[in-house]
Amino acid sequence: MTTLNTTGKVTTKKIRVGRGIGSGKGKTSGRGMKGQKSRSGVAIKSFEGGQMPLYRRLPKRGFNSIRKINVARINLDKIQSFIDQKKIDPNDKINSELLKKLKIINKNSQKLKILGNGEIKVKINIEADLISKSAKKKLEKVGGLIQIKKNNIKIWVLHHNLMISEIE
Repeated sequence: MTTLNTTGKVTTKKIRVGRGIGSGKGKTSGRGMKGQKSRSGVAIKSFEGGQMPLYRRLPKRGFNSIRKINVARINLDKIQSFIDQKKIDPNDKINSELLKKLKIINKNSQKLKILGNGEIKVKINIEADLISKSAKKKLEKVGGLIQIKKNNIKIWVLHHNLMISEIE
């Protein structure tokens, strides 16, 4: 047995704490007397002995706006590739509901923006919240129909410490 493996794990036995004073790890089991560290189930997380903890040494980063609007962006070349794959019928109205149903855009996106990267070869009917100038030009060149939704923009007014929201 000793010739197979000479690492310390094979030869040394596991110390069984709390098994009498003769073992050398009896009574308090090597935890000392009293105090927080002697108790069971206590862990002092991120305590570095009074040194400024790492999470406080590093600067704060980022900001999550509560009024953020998720805008799904899709390029014309993506739409063309889906038409080529026959996932989208060019005769259907392409809008956010259709793209969500086909799982092309995220279901949590509130608005749809068409971007002009790539070329579109087929005449299509698009309904979107936003559209780039280049995408609009390319769609008009092919003879496609573009419908831009009237945006329901929430306007927040702070008046006498009351938050009022209006929908246009």
